[in-house]
Amino acid sequence: MATTPADRSPESTLAFLREGYRFISTRCERYGSDVFTARLLLEPTIFLRGRDAVELFYDQERFRRAGAAPKRGQRTLTGKGGVQGLDGAAHHDRKAMFMSIMTPSAVQRLGRLFADEWRTRLPGWEGSGTVVLHEAVGPLLMRAVCAWAGVPLPEAEVGRRTAQMQAMIDGPAALGPRHWRGRLARRRAERWIADLVERVRIGTLPAPAGSALAVIAEHRDGAGRLLPRRVAAVELINVLRPTVAVDRYVVFAALALHDHPAWRERVRTGDEPTEWFVQEVRRYYPFFPVAFARVRRSFEWQGHHFPKGRRVLLDLYGTNHHPQLWPEPERFRPERFAGWRDDPYGLVPQGGGSHLGGHRCAGEWITIELMKQAVGLLTGAMDYQVPPQDLALDLGQAPTLPPSGFVLSDVRPTG
Repeated sequence: MATTPADRSPESTLAFLREGYRFISTRCERYGSDVFTARLLLEPTIFLRGRDAVELFYDQERFRRAGAAPKRGQRTLTGKGGVQGLDGAAHHDRKAMFMSIMTPSAVQRLGRLFADEWRTRLPGWEGSGTVVLHEAVGPLLMRAVCAWAGVPLPEAEVGRRTAQMQAMIDGPAALGPRHWRGRLARRRAERWIADLVERVRIGTLPAPAGSALAVIAEHRDGAGRLLPRRVAAVELINVLRPTVAVDRYVVFAALALHDHPAWRERVRTGDEPTEWFVQEVRRYYPFFPVAFARVRRSFEWQGHHFPKGRRVLLDLYGTNHHPQLWPEPERFRPERFAGWRDDPYGLVPQGGGSHLGGHRCAGEWITIELMKQAVGLLTGAMDYQVPPQDLALDLGQAPTLPPSGFVLSDVRPTG
């Protein structure tokens, strides 16, 4: 049996929070192993990275999600009772509910709604002097996804509801006020959405057939029961919140266009597929750092022992930068996706494995479509300048963004 390297620190939580995206990879390189153990949140934990580790991690016979994620994440990012923490038949049923919403035509419709919102706001950006892209794009995504999902959203509430989604995204790994803002935002958003669900069920709020609001409000589990109204709210927020989170990828796409101007021209003229560029943005830039699971029953893997009940963390960012999987991983090279075969265990910015029966993010196709729309708009619908600003990414903060939020100036719509 192999000796699994063990981190020497008696408790690694503060180091994990301080080092962020680099915590796991730094130790994997230190120990020369893609598996090591450490204490996290006061309990022994196994850390993994790499393609083989992803394939192992998404084996539902060996791992479960129930009880895996820390409570602070449930109280901010995911909510309690949602699909991320389910296993077995309950997970398959709930995941099928989500996948029924994610048809190709529905995904394309959301992309069009987002693009229309962007074009509608462009004249206002032209006259505003400067535009902070992260601040501008979040409300566009919120309006678009609510219209798409059948969720009524008065214009006066757009800012408040967008801020609630962003606070939930920002809260899981934060300490102090940012974390507490995420918890408060979660409670308020769940009350808002639970009220809408209840109104749909009693017939006072019509929901468009096939919309996320209708599908989730009317969904019945394997026993024929409606979801509890608060769980239904959690699941509808699991549609809204990840869509708003794409504002970070839009900023990263703008940053990549700025840092690699040759690719801006190649995308604009259509000389290279926009999807190559989008996929490389997803691989290269930091989104969510890790995924959580627990060992279902004890087993051995590559000589390493996985005891029953042990918490396991998969390094998403580190896998997307693994040198054995991605040659020159610290170089931004969209052409690496020429001829890319969609490997469910290779590119994992939003998790790995199967979309249908597994725990891979159901909204991944939405993310790609929205990013393609954003890249097309940034390169073909507008001209702008990028004034001097702080665009450095702090990999010790998760999730991270450029401190400036990516400021644009001299915005001008083009034909």
